[in-house]
Amino acid sequence: MSPEGQESPLIDLGDERLTERFNPRTARIDRAGTREILDLLNREDRTVPGAVAACADSVAGVVDDVASRLSLGGRLFYVGAGTSGRLGVLDAAECPPTFGTDPEMVQGIIAGGLEALVRAREGAEDDEDAGREAILAAGISAADFVLGIAASGTTPFVRAALERAIESGAGTGLLTCSEPPSELAERVDHRITVLTGPEAIVGSTRLKAGTATKLVLNMITTASMIRLGKVYGNLMVDLKATSRKLEDRSLRIVEALAGLARPAARELLLRADGNVKSALAMHGMGVDRATAEERLEECAGFLSTCLECWPRDASPGDDL
Repeated sequence: MSPEGQESPLIDLGDERLTERFNPRTARIDRAGTREILDLLNREDRTVPGAVAACADSVAGVVDDVASRLSLGGRLFYVGAGTSGRLGVLDAAECPPTFGTDPEMVQGIIAGGLEALVRAREGAEDDEDAGREAILAAGISAADFVLGIAASGTTPFVRAALERAIESGAGTGLLTCSEPPSELAERVDHRITVLTGPEAIVGSTRLKAGTATKLVLNMITTASMIRLGKVYGNLMVDLKATSRKLEDRSLRIVEALAGLARPAARELLLRADGNVKSALAMHGMGVDRATAEERLEECAGFLSTCLECWPRDASPGDDL
């Protein structure tokens, strides 16, 4: 609704892409006061979670494919331009500290390269040759999965990258917030189309489309990592303590789950070389680090399965 409480008449901007269409609900946002502007933006934002939830089955299909490939040593690549590319790089960059993954496992490719992360290079999205070259440079093979991210579904860089990924035999998916061209949609293995509708500022896909993209990427990597045994309950037991905050979180997790005072928890973590999962396995089974990690590997990294399969070998008082 406009500040006056009524929608404005529709204006045909001559573009059928949903993210480029006119939004009558915010047509008079330029006449609104600060609080009214925020209310209008928030009202639009509240529609995003529902649009994402409607795509849950499609996201699940991607997660199943990605988790299967990662478990066999494959990699996940996000490919995008502008906001889409930055969100892909962001999600990839957050996997190692959160889930203890190798930085090579999940990677982001953005049109225009690293410079485009901090300075907009809008023309880079039209470079089809660069899209193909990026896939070649990454050495993408049939073991990997490539997810193209394009709010409108028409970004040339992303389209070319996906076409090259398809040729390489990799698993492929396309995440859009508007119906993509059928010739591309029919070629990829998976399609996630989150219909977030016209933006509050027409065409500004860093708004609702960007929010939806962030939510979907969160879902893909988080669910995939859970499927790989990277969490215990809902605790990130494979995190890497690369900061004081994460070191403190590691200690708190070990204290709580092992029932240890902080000095004992710190000592246990030291013997586990800072690995929370190994520390908990050592304590839970009463074994040394080598044995704990060998058993974890037999259980595909799932701490819960490991602790269920092997009863504690030593009494709680044993210094293991």
